Amino acid sequence: MHIIKRNLLKLAATGLMLGVVGASQAFAQTKLDFYYPVQVGGPVTKVIDGYVAKFMAENPDIQVAPIYSGNYNDTTTKALTAAKAGTPPAIAVLLATDVFTLIDEDVVDPIDQFVKTDADKAWIDGFMPAYLKSAQIDGHLWSVPFQRSTAVMYYNKQAFKDAGLDPEAYPKTWDDMVAAGKAVTTKDASGNTTRWGVGIAGNVGSSQWMFGALAAQNGARLMNDEGNQTYLTDPKVVEALQYWVDLSKKDGVHPQSIFEWGTAPADFLAGRVSMIWHTTGNLTNIRKNATFDFGVAPFPGHPNPASALGGGNFYIFKDASTEQKEAAFKFAKFLTSDEILADWAVQTGYVAPRDGAWKTKTLTEYTAKEPNALVALKQIPNAVPEFSTHESARTTKILNDALAAALTGNKTPEKALGEAQAEIDKILKQYR
Repeated sequence: MHIIKRNLLKLAATGLMLGVVGASQAFAQTKLDFYYPVQVGGPVTKVIDGYVAKFMAENPDIQVAPIYSGNYNDTTTKALTAAKAGTPPAIAVLLATDVFTLIDEDVVDPIDQFVKTDADKAWIDGFMPAYLKSAQIDGHLWSVPFQRSTAVMYYNKQAFKDAGLDPEAYPKTWDDMVAAGKAVTTKDASGNTTRWGVGIAGNVGSSQWMFGALAAQNGARLMNDEGNQTYLTDPKVVEALQYWVDLSKKDGVHPQSIFEWGTAPADFLAGRVSMIWHTTGNLTNIRKNATFDFGVAPFPGHPNPASALGGGNFYIFKDASTEQKEAAFKFAKFLTSDEILADWAVQTGYVAPRDGAWKTKTLTEYTAKEPNALVALKQIPNAVPEFSTHESARTTKILNDALAAALTGNKTPEKALGEAQAEIDKILKQYR
């Protein structure tokens, strides 16, 4: 009887010790707050949750807490506020264009300081140079691409067919797009437009991206790679804005005033607009919900086609603990593996920014069935970085306000851009 009691006591003690060890192991977990912007259509949070669960299953010593923090602008504001308060996220997906702001605010560490092994170097080398370029500043790589995109043109093939157009012949030049827009625009008996030809988002936060593409199509750029000079008074830039304004004021193929980014996919799916310029990140959403045959085309040119690179990168925050930053680097590598990026591209429509991802079985099988997904990939060589400068929040707002003033008819394109250039020059002078 005494022997049984002693054995029971030993078992209880062993169980207690195991409980203590288990508790200490749980306590020793590295916790990562992961800020993620929810902006485009589709159930992206469920996809992200699935990736996080898979990562934690493979790395039980790391606990990742996704924080879905609104659109890109909301997420950047929240991340900066948290960093200034001493409680930064360990890692966040923020716009690639936020890089100058994050460096100027001294809240992020360059990614390359975590690159130590040959495997790490091979991982970096696997990204497409076009997507790495905007993150390479002052000899450092400050972020790595994740949900990247180019903007593309979605067009309603049925509307083209109904208007007597070849549904496979998408517009290749600015003049082509105006001609197609006039053909597919419809009005009711009272003369009210029931279907517009084309919609290009001009709201704050989106217009600078679309305008960068328009300028590139006209052979111009909005800013330099150093982020300390803009070229808004370049005649080719002014001409690009005049074309955008004329789509509604002169040609009558574009909704009046500001066409909204957030409602553009719904307008397209409802047949209210026949062509929209939007992110390839909405391809899956449109593919699943379109009740008509649609096409995805590269942007037109004047004369050469061009788009603008967009989307978000992973940033690691400077004031996270050493353990958190190392874990965040591991998490970033996991989510930017060829396999995850291939699945992400299928799930969302974003462009996988690694060549290796496009060679996976997942993407080769997907693109064989959905060749529209290859349009954005083929546009990358002809794409330019999105508008980004030092003090980007201020300069981008100035540019957005100028574009809005022209699109609403309050100022001519020349006057709006001239005033914007003068304001931005005052801000960026100190960085030259």
